[in-house]
Amino acid sequence: MTRRGAIQLSVERRIRAPSQRLWEIVSDHEGMPSWFPSREVVRRRPGAPDANGVGAIRVVRSLGLAVEERVTAFKPRERLEYALTEGAPFSEYRGELTLAPCDDGTLVRWSVRLRPLIPGSGWILARVVARQLRRGLEGLAQRVEPS
Repeated sequence: MTRRGAIQLSVERRIRAPSQRLWEIVSDHEGMPSWFPSREVVRRRPGAPDANGVGAIRVVRSLGLAVEERVTAFKPRERLEYALTEGAPFSEYRGELTLAPCDDGTLVRWSVRLRPLIPGSGWILARVVARQLRRGLEGLAQRVEPS
């Protein structure tokens, strides 16, 4: 937990695949269910100049919720940042997914910051969100790493 009730989480994983290949997957919003534990992802509004880039709005349906997120930063093969705009039991949600080449592939780091709307619920939200992020990185690795 950080000050004033905000929660900061970060998970990372080394994935044996080039950052270009991983970028093609993580920047394809509607393809997220192929690696992230979600039922459906719909791009509600395209970004510019890249349809999945800055300004894109996506709706992610997962864990019985439909959350809307807006892409706030988009640097191909390196970084995707987004902010929650509606639909979850927290506020001030910001996410960042970064890719960094390393010796055996790519280091993928997923960080989020959020503030619970319900006092005292931070610990459970932190557990649920961290588990989803870890499952997402595991799914990404399973999708691209050789058997």
